[in-house]
Amino acid sequence: MTSADDSQPGDIRSGNEAIEAAEVRAKQTGDVNLPEWGDLPVAHDTANLRQGADLHPGLLGLLPLVGIWLGEGEGHDPVTGKDYPFGQQIIVSHSGENYLNWSSRIWRLDDDGGLDRPDLRESGFWRISDDDNIELLLAHAEGWIELFYGRPLNQTSWNLTTDVVIRSETGQHAGGAKRLYGLVPDGDLAYVEERVDTDGDLTPRLSAKLKRYAG
Repeated sequence: MTSADDSQPGDIRSGNEAIEAAEVRAKQTGDVNLPEWGDLPVAHDTANLRQGADLHPGLLGLLPLVGIWLGEGEGHDPVTGKDYPFGQQIIVSHSGENYLNWSSRIWRLDDDGGLDRPDLRESGFWRISDDDNIELLLAHAEGWIELFYGRPLNQTSWNLTTDVVIRSETGQHAGGAKRLYGLVPDGDLAYVEERVDTDGDLTPRLSAKLKRYAG
């Protein structure tokens, strides 16, 4: 697996190139969005920048993340010490407020590429300040919450490091982490995560490349 310190998620493309490629992909993804349930007095969440509420102007530094992303990656099991393939869905949505909603679920794959079993799941919120300081607050189904801080590396890549990790009484052990997200030349979303293990070493944990399904 790659490291967040010695590997970028592909060749990160310029903002203009990413926009041009997005126009081509929009022919397949531009009409897909999250379902809407009932009549709400507030805006529905949208994972499609062409539909729903306008993106808050304070989120322009995170705009390329918005969408529904599906793909596969490789994980490292800290208990067994073995690598394993996984599938993943990430949903990044908004409702016009000055934050992004984040939802990720991972399932392990067997040797034939079929479902082995459910794996990691997390949800949270992205924020970015006027001077480009990023906050990512996550809650994990495995029993911990964590706060990442970071900054954009350019218009289409973002580097984050944990400031605090809090585990519940029944939660799994989790050390601090680094994450690097970025759009690669074909428009996919790629990332690598490294996490501190029980020996205190920062080791590869997750990496994946996800295609845009909506947005």
